[in-house]
Amino acid sequence: MQLKDDSGNNVKAILGAAACSLLGSNAKAQQDAWQVDTAVLVYAEEQRVSVVEGIVSATKDFGDQHIFNGKITADTLSGASANGAVPQPYVQTFARPSGDGVYQVDANETPLDPTFHDTRLQLNASWSQPVSADSRYSVAAHASKEYDYFSLGVSGSVARDFNKKNTTLAFGLGAFIDQIDPEGGIPKPLAILPQVTPDSVLNGNVFTDLSSGENPYRIAKDDDKTTIDVLFGVTQVLSRRAIVQFNYSYSSVDGYLNDAFKIVSLVDEQGISQAQIYESRPDTRQKQSVFAQSKYHLEHDIIDVSYRYMWDDWQINSHTFDLRYRIQLNGRYLEPHVRYYEQQEAEFFQPFVTTEQWQNEQPTHVSADYRLGKMSAFTLGFKYGILFDKGREWSFRLQYYQQDPDNPGVDAPGVLAEQDLYESVKAIIFQVSNSF
Repeated sequence: MQLKDDSGNNVKAILGAAACSLLGSNAKAQQDAWQVDTAVLVYAEEQRVSVVEGIVSATKDFGDQHIFNGKITADTLSGASANGAVPQPYVQTFARPSGDGVYQVDANETPLDPTFHDTRLQLNASWSQPVSADSRYSVAAHASKEYDYFSLGVSGSVARDFNKKNTTLAFGLGAFIDQIDPEGGIPKPLAILPQVTPDSVLNGNVFTDLSSGENPYRIAKDDDKTTIDVLFGVTQVLSRRAIVQFNYSYSSVDGYLNDAFKIVSLVDEQGISQAQIYESRPDTRQKQSVFAQSKYHLEHDIIDVSYRYMWDDWQINSHTFDLRYRIQLNGRYLEPHVRYYEQQEAEFFQPFVTTEQWQNEQPTHVSADYRLGKMSAFTLGFKYGILFDKGREWSFRLQYYQQDPDNPGVDAPGVLAEQDLYESVKAIIFQVSNSF
């Protein structure tokens, strides 16, 4: 299963070189020496998904700021993921995505697919160097492989200094091509899934028509999508203590944008589930965002505050506020961190579809994926670091994350009024990092 966030975070990966041009790298590569950064991260949701990730990044300055960076990321994911169906006052049975098995969900529980498992290997490489005394460029390449997902990307950025190097303008451009090969194939959007029981697999794959041997619930084995990302940025030094940055980014995605593992419940006027359908999303998406960040160096400590606003043609818009305060402790530091996020739902988001709606005005696009719904989220935590000579450092990060989906204004009929349709997701994040 794909590890990418469907809300769309490709800018983070494909424009890494541009971001480095704007913000500067924390890893100072010494000439004729490699700067190596390693990290192990554990992300654990309560009774849901867990991720273990390892990162190794190596940076070298070959002289005159000709800098190479290579990074390897490997992670493994397991646990249970919400399939999109609504809870019911009775035990529910669902087909696995492959059709070769079934799983059951207890009464009054959010339906979670317990077969969620994947591993990923990601490679990134970048090269940056000056063009003149006041300008520089960088290029980068990206490759990522999962069990059912493959991604390739390239990017480039240019930056130029003005005003005695107190003002920097930057431009970045990136492109992705992703191939999606989900277990069981590409589902037919809005297809009604077959009713299954614990014994359904005794006759073979639950999606296969026994008379014809074909699978009417699939339209292809795999599919793909392409992404183009553009970034404009300006960084301004205000004083010896203060610096600000402003970015504008645009992203255009075209191709297969459904989540092959998400379904939507069809319910009657009493809220009783009658069937499930595969979700259907538009096959294009245009996103835009503006970002502002300010860093201020106090007598000893550092304040880092940022804000991001994102909007797209799916009618999702979001606000992100982030605050970090780095407290210097004589060779050590403590950095408390708070982050708040809120978003409005996609225009086609529905927690369920009623049978009346299905019969009278069948939707063209619909998804019950809570990541596309109305929500708020916050992160609270801190980072503790120990500094050594020659740029060596150990750091430890601990954070609590909570995501709270919200009702977008939908009336829950019958038994659904007694169910938790917008269950919170809670997680702990722990990371250990070492730089040498």
